[in-house]
Amino acid sequence: MKYKKQAMAACGIGMWAGMLALLAGAAQAADDSAELRAACDAPGFEQLLVAAPAMDARGHWLNRRLLLWPALTASGRFKLYHSAAGQLDARAGHQVSGFDGVVPLTPRSAALPPALAGRFGHLGPGLLLAVPESAVAHLPELLRGQMLLVQEDERGQVLQATGLQAAAALDDLYARAESVPDLGVSVVAGRRTGFKLWAPTARAVHLCHYAGAAAAAQQALPMRRDAATGIWSLSLPADLSGGYYSYLVETHVRGVGRLRNRVTDPYSLSLSADSRRSYIADLAAPALKPPGWDALQLPDRVKRNTEMVIYELHVRDFSINDASVPEAQRGKYQAFTVAGSLGMQHLRALSEAGLTDVHLLPVFDIATIPETGCAVPQVPAAAPDSEAQQAAVMALAERDCFNWGYDPLHYNAPEGSYASDAMDGARRIVELRQMVQALSEAGLRVGMDVVYNHTAAAGQHQKSVLDRIVPGYYQRYDAQGQVERSTCCDNTATEHRMMGKLMEDSVLLWAREYKMASFRFDLMGHQPRVAMERLQARLRRELGRPVQLIGEGWNFGEVADGRRFIQASQLSLNGSGIATFSDRARDALRGGGAADGGEDLIRRQGWLNGLHHEPNALGGAATREDLLRAADLVRVGLAGSLRGYQLQTFGGERRRLEQIDYAGQPAGYASAPGEVVNYADNHDNQTLFDINALKLPQQTSREDRARVQLLGMAVTAFSQGVPYFHAGIETLRSKSLDRNSYDSGDWFNRLDWSLSDNYFGTGLPPKADNGANYALLRPVLNNPLIKPEPAQIRWTRDAFLDLLRIRASSSLFRLATAAAVQQRLRFHNTGPQQNPLLLVGELDGRGLAGAGFERLIYFVNTGSTAQTLSLPDARGLAYRLHPVHLAPQAADTRPVEQAGFEPETGRFTVPARTALVYVLN
Repeated sequence: MKYKKQAMAACGIGMWAGMLALLAGAAQAADDSAELRAACDAPGFEQLLVAAPAMDARGHWLNRRLLLWPALTASGRFKLYHSAAGQLDARAGHQVSGFDGVVPLTPRSAALPPALAGRFGHLGPGLLLAVPESAVAHLPELLRGQMLLVQEDERGQVLQATGLQAAAALDDLYARAESVPDLGVSVVAGRRTGFKLWAPTARAVHLCHYAGAAAAAQQALPMRRDAATGIWSLSLPADLSGGYYSYLVETHVRGVGRLRNRVTDPYSLSLSADSRRSYIADLAAPALKPPGWDALQLPDRVKRNTEMVIYELHVRDFSINDASVPEAQRGKYQAFTVAGSLGMQHLRALSEAGLTDVHLLPVFDIATIPETGCAVPQVPAAAPDSEAQQAAVMALAERDCFNWGYDPLHYNAPEGSYASDAMDGARRIVELRQMVQALSEAGLRVGMDVVYNHTAAAGQHQKSVLDRIVPGYYQRYDAQGQVERSTCCDNTATEHRMMGKLMEDSVLLWAREYKMASFRFDLMGHQPRVAMERLQARLRRELGRPVQLIGEGWNFGEVADGRRFIQASQLSLNGSGIATFSDRARDALRGGGAADGGEDLIRRQGWLNGLHHEPNALGGAATREDLLRAADLVRVGLAGSLRGYQLQTFGGERRRLEQIDYAGQPAGYASAPGEVVNYADNHDNQTLFDINALKLPQQTSREDRARVQLLGMAVTAFSQGVPYFHAGIETLRSKSLDRNSYDSGDWFNRLDWSLSDNYFGTGLPPKADNGANYALLRPVLNNPLIKPEPAQIRWTRDAFLDLLRIRASSSLFRLATAAAVQQRLRFHNTGPQQNPLLLVGELDGRGLAGAGFERLIYFVNTGSTAQTLSLPDARGLAYRLHPVHLAPQAADTRPVEQAGFEPETGRFTVPARTALVYVLN
């Protein structure tokens, strides 16, 4: 379609009049059931009925009665021209032709009504135009065709013309659709199958019904439109479960023309391979449930956000490299059902130690993974810094079996590439449920990474679904009518009623039908806070159980700083109970920022990897103040990034965390610890091991690199809020320095549950995202001191299990309120005279249920030598090491062998690069 559009644009407006009559006649001649059945089976996904010239959309419907033309003043006459057949010709200097009718518009004052200013204030000043009351009743019909907003001179000649963005008018006209509960397919077992599609601007909709995934269409049946909701429906007196369907939607598309699109259902419950056809399913049918599904109870481990301990995992990564899984099940949902596999043994060990949730990278239908016939690259054995490995991987990247999955195609259907048979729409449903069941039996709740902020494509792209049904509605547009792409893809507009409803309905479906326990929202800051709170309330109301919501609250793009609505972002969500990822401690620990490149990748060290006290070859300019500032930001993270928590800063002042600066923002931003997700590593950017490979002095030993890794995990484990760990952080996971492995194939995303390899030094990472830094990466990949041996990998895994046990041992690590954190958490060794290499937090457990200890003090020493600290309040008290440290199987022996506490003086000794906990019973 891309080339067709380009060809249209090249033709120019002047030639359209001659083409329109010919195309309109062809459309009229092709309106019989045989032709429609042929359209159901045609290799293409669209049929052009009437072409239209390219056109921007600077006109904005504000509701059914008002329009705004930004950056325009009242001059001339303003009219709304419409054509059901899409034959408008509005060339400058000519009178409009090809119209069915015209609606005169009345200019109003330039000021937006207060009720509309919040949603449309970003458009700036312009001309408000009122639709006459007599025309409002006809607007639903006009919106189903072509409309142009025209400014004319006194002779009726066009001064300028533009298309319109109609989402707000559709929201106003069809508000009742938001409460319809059964969009998509619904089956009454043995009796009836119903189909409902919201397509208010469509001229006609037909249902294509197929008996099988590859069968020819049996019938093309007209659907009926409900004028009040804009929903097209059809009810058939039979249970069609196991069949397939698609829709033929005839609609007008701005800049393209009148089209008949064959499109899958945006509410698809499952699909045939590569998402060609929607699957007819009753999710309550016994055939779609593994044995014991209905009786399955979620592990009862989490009542509130801070009780979660999350492990972020990709379905394919989990098993594709695990030889203990049968080959046919590697990379699949079914791999989780292999109870004796190394991977499942690993997850069970994490669960028994204290892990509560596995969060899966997207498992909804993904646009960019071939579900049949995906390619497997043959990666050559080559040098640690060779370009050959990445060349082999990237040559097949568009056709291989791997992608992170942040490119949604159908939000409500499981991804087929993870199923044993992608052609069978039932298999992915059953097998995803089997995966949830297997993880639940291992004591782990299952969460989903969800992506409602963008779609894989928009417009007439074959991977576009929503926009080919209701053109111009589901995406977010700029003032000129171009799709916003600040999230890297085509942004959606969850501020619109039916996109917000789709998100709500989708999350509810996953929670109810697949027993998902929690959700992580990708780029949640691009969504309105009110939409997230509405979802939160609906989940609580309809499920009767808590469903934890966390997400990325980054503030950027066209919605930044509340330009379009109050966002679900870090600084705007406080008080909601919805958690956002905190970059405060993350950046302080790792050093630098997520967008660093060039020498900054090495120069900008962090608190973990040598800032100031142990500079690398480029880091000598860092100062003691830099280290002090970083130590304070790590404390911010340990205190849950709470706005009101008071901390003595390195300058000596006692400040609330919201008064401490983080890159021009308040370091403290949350109202409760459950509103913060703490992490040092996730799927984005370099792994923690890799960032330390770059920033630690190159002579750092393997053993010390493992210890630095453990310190990063310890800070996360000891922090108030929600701890979040990237799968493999505990096995020193490396992606061979790849900064963005979303499409880097299995090679750069491997996990090794045999604990033999971490895959550092397996070639230069893909050139597109890393090539500019190759000169810096080569010597690091070639450094023989960096790649760990199995002994260091096993030690790190075992030490991580101990961290989980320590966190699980006391409710002091998961305090529920800001007041409790302020009351019970006290930092020692702060202020200008502090030793910034040593973080010390004391937690008061008196009177707290589940505390386990009267007091608890944790120490994290990032220095390469032992550090000592005297605490006067500890004199005469019987502090002892935490029982986990004293256990015979404790992985890290330094606390027992080298740490010490002298009751007479209150003096503690903390070994080099060690995290430990003392307790008082």
